[in-house]
Amino acid sequence: MSTEATANPLQARTRAELWSATRPWRRAGERIALVPTMGNLHEGHLALVTAARRHANRVICSIFVNPTQFGAGEDFDRYPRTVAADLAGLATVGCDLAFLPDPAAIYPNGLTDATRLVAAPSLAGVLEGAFRPGHFDGVVTVVARLFNLCRPDVAVFGEKDYQQLLIVQRLVADLGYPLEIIPLETVREAGALALSSRNRYLDEAARRTAVRLSEVLRDTAARVAADEAPHGELERAARDRLAQHGFRVDYVAVRRSTDLGVAQPGERGLRVLAAAWLGETRLIDNWPVA
Repeated sequence: MSTEATANPLQARTRAELWSATRPWRRAGERIALVPTMGNLHEGHLALVTAARRHANRVICSIFVNPTQFGAGEDFDRYPRTVAADLAGLATVGCDLAFLPDPAAIYPNGLTDATRLVAAPSLAGVLEGAFRPGHFDGVVTVVARLFNLCRPDVAVFGEKDYQQLLIVQRLVADLGYPLEIIPLETVREAGALALSSRNRYLDEAARRTAVRLSEVLRDTAARVAADEAPHGELERAARDRLAQHGFRVDYVAVRRSTDLGVAQPGERGLRVLAAAWLGETRLIDNWPVA
């Protein structure tokens, strides 16, 4: 597949511009990959684009801050929007097309009269879904629209948002999209903090504390693998450790990797997932159990 960088990625803001740009690729039989993002791109996002190039001839990166996945009081209005820097970053990793849709390209009839999807309840009603009701309905609604508009053969999603990854995989299976979802391992800073657009909300002191989240998850995953104690006890210990470091914990949970079901003693194929606040910044992360 293509690996050469593109100096100046094409840009499309409307449906017509998107289809005009991609029509020649389809006529040529080229394989198309999509990397959906909300912008404020960091090295983790660029790694998704790099991975996409290994699986396709052409790569589209969408940048759209989707209002339907933000709840009341969340950070939709202040979510960082850095389009110029995003385009410069995409040029370094060979993105062929930046899809920068205006709201009418995604929701042509407005938000109040938009057709919406409901995420699979068994996956969307736990963990993040319990703390952010309706969030994943907004995710599948916008992702389905991006799939319909871009018609990719492949889409790449990061494991940092692990619950979202499972929900998107279910969306593809349930609705019969003829595309492959490629997961990419979480990209981390030197101290193992998972890269996130919301990390820029952290000041220097908070950033030093934030690395404790991945540290606690890694240690908890090792204790789960060693069967040191019941999962509930290990979850409580992890919450206590995070609280001692100044986090306000929403959850720490040991779950099955396949469906986020509650893991049984001795069960394998597990993952430790967590969400916690540092001040006004909410961080999520997860760690596989070896």
